[in-house]
Amino acid sequence: MGIDFHSNKSSRTYTTRNADKSWVKAINNLVPIGNIPKALDIGCGGGIYSKALSDMGVGSVTGVDFSKAIIEGAKANCKEYRNILFKHGNAYDTGLDSNSFNLLLERALIHHLEDLQACFKEAYRMLQDDGFYIVQDRTPEDCLLEGNESHIRGYFFELFPKLIEKETNRRHNSQFVIETLKEAGFRDIEEVKLWEIRKVYDTKEQLLNDLSERTGRSILHELEDKEMNLLINHIDASIATNDNIVERDRWTIWKAVK
Repeated sequence: MGIDFHSNKSSRTYTTRNADKSWVKAINNLVPIGNIPKALDIGCGGGIYSKALSDMGVGSVTGVDFSKAIIEGAKANCKEYRNILFKHGNAYDTGLDSNSFNLLLERALIHHLEDLQACFKEAYRMLQDDGFYIVQDRTPEDCLLEGNESHIRGYFFELFPKLIEKETNRRHNSQFVIETLKEAGFRDIEEVKLWEIRKVYDTKEQLLNDLSERTGRSILHELEDKEMNLLINHIDASIATNDNIVERDRWTIWKAVK
């Protein structure tokens, strides 16, 4: 089954929220964002984090995604941002000029890639000397934490263990990421963990509706409709509160310098 990123139905699935201040704080702690004139967001999706970089003070942001449909959604999402441009391309071959960016962000991208070496080499090529590379993704350990009223994602694997193999097989362990960054030429590599607030729901009903639409959650496209109904009922029964649900996801962020 799986999600079809190239379908027009996917064009808005990654545009329905804003980057949380927990993410903004983490990036500010890693990078002197006020001194970044040009940033590149590869695997930009709907432009959520392209917007965040602009709001943080980056002068010019370029978003790249391999899906033309998702790029169209990003353009609509960021139409009020004159300093954000979007380009169709992929992480292995962006078609962008070498030594052109001071910051390169790849958030929730590398678990979709098999050749990290090619991805990291392309990133190294595009960054200027002393440029910053931010890679954010989940390790297998991040994925399999227990579900609770904040960590909604944990319930997916609790109810459907068949998703565990799918999820862990597509995730890279931290040691491999760090070694591959070094092989590509990066230095001053730093790893941090982040419990990022994904979204705040006023009611449990809002959360359940978001889940039913599989919004921004590619793993849920591995489930049939009947299985999705079972999952929604399971989460409904597992969460006692009906109001003010703060959903958090655990991520690993690697910062490297060219």
